[in-house]
Order: sequence, then structure tokens, then C-alpha cells
Amino acid sequence: MVHAQRACRAFSAEAVPDDVIERVLEAATFAPSAENRQPWAFVVVRDGDRRAAIGEMTRRAWEGGGRRYAEDRLEPGLLAAVDDGAMGGVSAAPVLVVVCGDGRAANPRVLEASVFPAVQNLLLAATALGLGSALTTLPLAFGPELVELLALPEEVRPMAVVPLGWPARKMGPPRRDPVSSKAYREAYGSGW
Repeated sequence: MVHAQRACRAFSAEAVPDDVIERVLEAATFAPSAENRQPWAFVVVRDGDRRAAIGEMTRRAWEGGGRRYAEDRLEPGLLAAVDDGAMGGVSAAPVLVVVCGDGRAANPRVLEASVFPAVQNLLLAATALGLGSALTTLPLAFGPELVELLALPEEVRPMAVVPLGWPARKMGPPRRDPVSSKAYREAYGSGW
């Protein structure tokens, strides 16, 4: 599935059954973590009002500087897709999974390194099951609002939002640079 996983920002309205979500979450929990502390927590958001609130945070972050930052960095087609996602596609997904790190379970210095492998497993499992998914951190710009919305304890920090749902249209393969442009032998700059 690693060769098929890509960001989906347009979802059908079809519901995603709980057993499918549970399979995705179970795969996420099989990720490696520092000291096997498994410091992740997943808040599955289906409620329309909560999804809309997270979507509004996403929109505000995008309009408040995210888009300006991305304009010179992304090709026009990708910018348009990200724009559509940030301006409503994320909140249109039938499920939003807010991935959190529990500071009580891991050293704060390795919390991200322990949580993001679980996010990758979640994305890969979603792809394997035919779901569309994406990773966004835009709503984290409004962390205190997100914490309040989800009633997170003080030690539990939101780290990513993953929209999940059935893709609205067939998705093509991801585009990736060749390994030879990213890998080196023995020292940086020595060709693969």
C-alpha cells in the first residue's frame, strides 16, 4: 500500500462503518514508539458540528497564512487541491481522526517521534481498505480551541487531523521523486 497511499481531500458522503474505522485504528496502534510507550490517543469525530468547527479552524489557519506560505511552494494543481481541502474538503469527510500525543505516557522530547509512525500506519491502513485520507496540521494553529472542543486533558496534545472517508473520485497513483535523487552512499552528496 505504500505505493498507492496519497492525500485525498474530496470525500463522498457515504458513512464509514465503525468496524472499518476500528481496523484503521488498530493498524495505527501497531506502530513503533520510543520505549514501546504507545503514547497515542485517537479522537474519532463524526458529529457534524464538531467536524464543522475543526473545518473552520482549518480554513482560518489556511486563510491566516497557510495559503500565502504555500503559494510559492506548490505547483498550481496541488495548490488548488490543498485549497479545496482547507476551505471545506477536510470538514466534509464523514470522519475526522484527531491524533493526539499523551504526555503522561512518553518523554516530551520523543512524543512526536512516537506518535507520527502511528499516523503513517493509519494512512496506510485507510488506503488498504479503500478509504481516502490525508494528514493536516492546520487546525493545530488553534490548539486551545481544539483541546476545548474535544475535552482533552491537559497532558494530551493534538498533533494531527486525518480526514477519512470514501474518495469522491478515483485517485491516481502518487507522484514521487526517484530514490536516486534522495539517497546517498556513505555521505550526503555521494550518488546512490
